[in-house]
Amino acid sequence: MRLIDAVIFDLDGVLVDSEHVWDEARRRYVTEHGGRWREGATRAMLGMSSAEWSSYVRDELGVDRPPQRISAEVAGEVAALYRERLPLLPGAHEAVVRLAGRWRLALASSSNREVIDLVLALADLEAQFQATVSSEEVGRGKPAPDVYLEAARRIAVAPERCAAIEDSHNGILSARAAGMAVIAIPNERFAPGAEALRAADRILESIDELTVDAVVAAAPD
Repeated sequence: MRLIDAVIFDLDGVLVDSEHVWDEARRRYVTEHGGRWREGATRAMLGMSSAEWSSYVRDELGVDRPPQRISAEVAGEVAALYRERLPLLPGAHEAVVRLAGRWRLALASSSNREVIDLVLALADLEAQFQATVSSEEVGRGKPAPDVYLEAARRIAVAPERCAAIEDSHNGILSARAAGMAVIAIPNERFAPGAEALRAADRILESIDELTVDAVVAAAPD
């Protein structure tokens, strides 16, 4: 069985119930700034980096603003909502602390840097992670492996010695493309498809099942 030397968490949908927060913020932003929401836009943007989804909002949804401004303004709205109430998933804090007692932890997220830092501060989890990476800091968002590869690089652990914790279709495929063992905790609102579920090494029903034993068992031979 392959040895695991580090665990890399996704953020949205794994630690915070936030996909719907981002979705609502983008929908409202598009409507308020002259764009038009289209069917399939939500799923299309799942896993995209901030540069990718803000360009999508401009090019596909018709908001006539620079992508950098779109990204900053939407992320600012999400951050304001988090300061009012952080939608930390039940059991998430305990799961992170549990695994941090055994492995080095990193985080690989599609969220903007300011949002990642805010969430970990509000959840009192900053000290548990040795590195955090936003997909805006790499070339491509999920399902490309870039954000996971960079997270592994920053903690100096080979990708094949890492386990990734994911909830979304593109996130699972991203971690798999990086060569990591993949533990899926499927998102209830935006469920991953069959292709992604087949790519996971282990599927859990909730983060409460994310134990040291579950991570060890997920490592393929």
